[in-house]
Amino acid sequence: MKNLKILIVEGNLKEENQNFTKVGIQTHTESLRDSLGHFTDSLNFEVINPSSDKNIHLINDKLSRFDGLIWGGSSLNIYNDTPEIRRQIEFMKECQKKVKNILAICWGMQVAVTAAGGEVRKAQKSHIGIANEITLNHEGLKNLIYKNKDQKFNSPAFNFDEVVKLPKNGICLASNKVNNIQSIYFNVGDTKIWGLQYHPEITYEKMISLIEFRKDRLINNRKAFKNEDEIKKHILFIKDEIPVSNKAQRMIELKNWLDNINYN
Repeated sequence: MKNLKILIVEGNLKEENQNFTKVGIQTHTESLRDSLGHFTDSLNFEVINPSSDKNIHLINDKLSRFDGLIWGGSSLNIYNDTPEIRRQIEFMKECQKKVKNILAICWGMQVAVTAAGGEVRKAQKSHIGIANEITLNHEGLKNLIYKNKDQKFNSPAFNFDEVVKLPKNGICLASNKVNNIQSIYFNVGDTKIWGLQYHPEITYEKMISLIEFRKDRLINNRKAFKNEDEIKKHILFIKDEIPVSNKAQRMIELKNWLDNINYN
């Protein structure tokens, strides 16, 4: 594989990442580095946090030099329309003009869709740690991001929001019973953009740690669980998936995205 220049965009606020680090949980950027590095050591990473970094104009000036951009998850909700969220949307618009290959994951997909004129709303149902029976449609089966992927699969996932309107020329690639749009492909000019609502780069073990870390929020704020006993049962349900999960299958979208950049 060629030496590729990859820009990782951190979606979480700096304060949230500090909270992760205090309790020994990888930030989403660290998860992305590890997962991409599983396939090759020929990647040169730069990292930017559009919400927190003051030098974002320096990255703006050299966006076209990156072979690809990968934008990870966040605990933010895009419809809250805070200054930090607006900065991310504006930066995504710049990236969609200048970076030829973008992989946008979960929050990243929601930012990409919003920046390109689509719409994201609070979902009626949520994924907390796992998404079951994601199914590729006929467009997904022929899209390069899913080369050698099982047509139906489970995946680590954590989202309370969903895409309800695709951008112009957007194509839905996969769905499940919780989210009608689990993955998409669209382009802005010459830029190719893939969006995944789930997390191929995150392990189930990390998802369990996130649930434990967020348990008070999940019970009191999100009202996703009634009490800690419900959370413990849900964690056991996710643990049952770990021994049957195949790492290569779980992360194959990352490999296919890198291969596409490498050979084009």
